[in-house]
Amino acid sequence: MATPNLKYIFVVGGVMSGVGKGVAASSIAKILQSRGIEVTSLKIDPYVNVDAGTMNPTEHGEVFVLDDGTECDQDMGNYERFLDRDLSGTNYMTTGSIYKTVIERERSMGYGGRSVSVVPYIPMEVIDRINNAAKLAKAAVTVTEVGGTAGEYENILFLEAIRMLRIKHPKDVVLILVSHLPIMDDDNELKTKPTQHAVRALNGVGLQPDFILARAKYPIDEKRREKIAFNCNVNMEDVISAPNVSSIYDVPVNYEKDNLGDLVLKKLSIHPPKKDMKEWRAFAARIDAATRPVNIGIVGKYFASGGFVLADSYLSVIEAIKHASAFWDVKPTIHWIDSEQFEKGDAKSMKELDKYDGIIVPGGFGSRGVEGKLAAIRYCREQKIPYFGLCYGMQLATVEIARDVLGWKDANTTEINPKTKHPIIDILPEQKKLLAEKKYGASMRLGAYPAKLKKGTITEKAYGKTLISERHRHRFEVNPVYVERLEKAGIVFSGRSPSRRLMEVMELPKKIHPFFVGTQFHPELKSRPLRPNPLFREFIKAAKEKKAPGSK
Repeated sequence: MATPNLKYIFVVGGVMSGVGKGVAASSIAKILQSRGIEVTSLKIDPYVNVDAGTMNPTEHGEVFVLDDGTECDQDMGNYERFLDRDLSGTNYMTTGSIYKTVIERERSMGYGGRSVSVVPYIPMEVIDRINNAAKLAKAAVTVTEVGGTAGEYENILFLEAIRMLRIKHPKDVVLILVSHLPIMDDDNELKTKPTQHAVRALNGVGLQPDFILARAKYPIDEKRREKIAFNCNVNMEDVISAPNVSSIYDVPVNYEKDNLGDLVLKKLSIHPPKKDMKEWRAFAARIDAATRPVNIGIVGKYFASGGFVLADSYLSVIEAIKHASAFWDVKPTIHWIDSEQFEKGDAKSMKELDKYDGIIVPGGFGSRGVEGKLAAIRYCREQKIPYFGLCYGMQLATVEIARDVLGWKDANTTEINPKTKHPIIDILPEQKKLLAEKKYGASMRLGAYPAKLKKGTITEKAYGKTLISERHRHRFEVNPVYVERLEKAGIVFSGRSPSRRLMEVMELPKKIHPFFVGTQFHPELKSRPLRPNPLFREFIKAAKEKKAPGSK
């Protein structure tokens, strides 16, 4: 059942979705790591999807990609950023993947002909996966976030796994409930009744939380803390205030004000050497203290749908901007720009881009808004506005130069126009076979791949080395047939696959443009708070310098 000496922390949610379980789990893991404890983090998603690869980002949020190519929930990105660790697919599971494994094992007689019932075999598979992740990471503590909300039926088997572990190993398991305390308006008190109901829902499946993280607009007062403790059967000190903060990186610092780390370790009977999050605190303080603004525009489609959707869809891009901005002590303001407003390419609409210090065209799929993106890219190139293209943004920048500089007006990506006479961007032959068979899940170039950088380029100088590894999620590539002609048009392919067949980075020389770079990979996926991605760092530097007095 349990691995000897391994300790388990489970984080569950109450009252509402989006309450911040992922950030809470990441923060708890960071606090323990800062005490010198080896920690690994896991996410259990209640979806029947085997992975997140086929989910719509505007509905589910960003599809995060790990080094091994696992397409997973955006919370995995937070775990990696907070722990500064590369995780693997072992740390991620869904209802679909768990059932798939159990069914495949049963089909191959892995259960010896026994009757395979949902309980205990599904919860046992969950526990086995947690133990395996801990073993691979050589972790002393696992922090596992359970998706969904207390009282739902979708996650009940995951809660059963916690119950089973706790029965046999009561001193090795800690359960933390992250629960929302609503407030009608600022003149009213924070309401604890929904949290009481959430705890009753957990009690109904045989669980009692050890800690309650009281998520609210404001810090909870002693009266609210007392009510939660009394009605939810926990100690007052185990009710932790979790108010809104200006940055998610303040969350672990805030938890420590209520001594959450010490309290959790006491319950688990762990006595680590005393350490502190000195570097982390300094980083969080820099984010909070920065006042000099830098305005970053992100150009895409469907941007009129609301900022909350966009923040989830491009979470890693946003965080990478924050990491790089903190490095330069500037305060980023992100503006969502609907590319469709540039479709006509008229001077008045294009002047809108002048107000930004840097423009990003992120990854994406589909044809809507593409002509507007191309117009924006051309304006940035001609007006020397720092430009950073991520995946699709790199492909479209290549197409734009082919159209405008080489004069191939019909140049395109075959994703948009399969019959174009100049397929600058095309799909890999091996991907065509998978798509013909309608195998869309995990059918892209996924995960970390190496790239060789050309010496003396913006990219090589940023990384400070000629061999890098970055993560991918795409099907289309720069067509090798056109590389030589594109180079004659001024493009420098500063990063290529070791075989030189695939173009990984394109850029314009510094003497031509202050920063015009596109990457086939997603550099945002490996950016970390204390180690911002080198290209995001240089992009923000260029944006910052554009704002400097006297800059052009």
